[in-house]
Amino acid sequence: MSALPQLIVAGIGMGSIYALVALGLVLIYRTTNVVNFAQGDFPMVGAFLLVICLFHAGMPYWAGILVALAGMAVFGGLFNLAVYYPLRNRSYLPVLISTLGASIFVQNTVLAAYGPQPANLPPLLPLRGFQVGGVFLDPQYLVIIVVSAALVLLQYLFFEKTYLGKKIQATAQDKETASLIGIPVRWMIMLTFVYSAVLGGVAGILVGPIMYFSIGMGTAIALKAFAATIIGGFGDIRGAILGGLGLGIIENLGAAYISVPYKDAFAFLVLFAFLMVLPQGIFGEKIAEKA
Repeated sequence: MSALPQLIVAGIGMGSIYALVALGLVLIYRTTNVVNFAQGDFPMVGAFLLVICLFHAGMPYWAGILVALAGMAVFGGLFNLAVYYPLRNRSYLPVLISTLGASIFVQNTVLAAYGPQPANLPPLLPLRGFQVGGVFLDPQYLVIIVVSAALVLLQYLFFEKTYLGKKIQATAQDKETASLIGIPVRWMIMLTFVYSAVLGGVAGILVGPIMYFSIGMGTAIALKAFAATIIGGFGDIRGAILGGLGLGIIENLGAAYISVPYKDAFAFLVLFAFLMVLPQGIFGEKIAEKA
């Protein structure tokens, strides 16, 4: 039990990664009414872009981060144009299948370009771990928590305090009405994809120094982010954040006190429990049907 605070901090750090990916998932869902199953590949692409910038182009670390995030912004725009926009007037199912196909295409493209070997990034800050009250804290986890919290705060200020943010919210609530009052819906959706891709890139860059990442990392992250959105209440931004943080803590504690090989299973056990007891999620609205 003496390691409990350390495990919670590490769980919040990993949960912040799930929360960032889940946040992008929810934003795209709210503006397009489609679940983007390629969302988990965005962190993988962002991490590999930074690897290319650092180890192949020889860029300084922070310059490499800026270039990688700029690349993710371009990637998000291209993803919108190639995957969503041609099918925008179809039902949700063709678009959903399109995102699955895009996920396979992205993974195989990275595989062909980089190879199957896993990669790792150097620490964002060259600091050693330190003791706080007998608990050893890794600075990288603290960086993840601080950056994630700052991004959530900036997003809140952007959506609540800026005119552009309010236009994106209006598009998310009702695309037809937003179009009628003069909001360029097409560009608002484009900005949402760009922002979600950048969020995913940030998640990949943050998680790169604490774990080896490979082509398949996107699938695992996407599944946990999807579980986090369901637990929090599908389509709710608060739920995406809370669900991601909760899953990170639960899987970390489960691995430490129950079983390391079943670490990835704990998230889905929690998901199953929520579907049985609280299927609408923590912040989800109850929906009743008349007989």
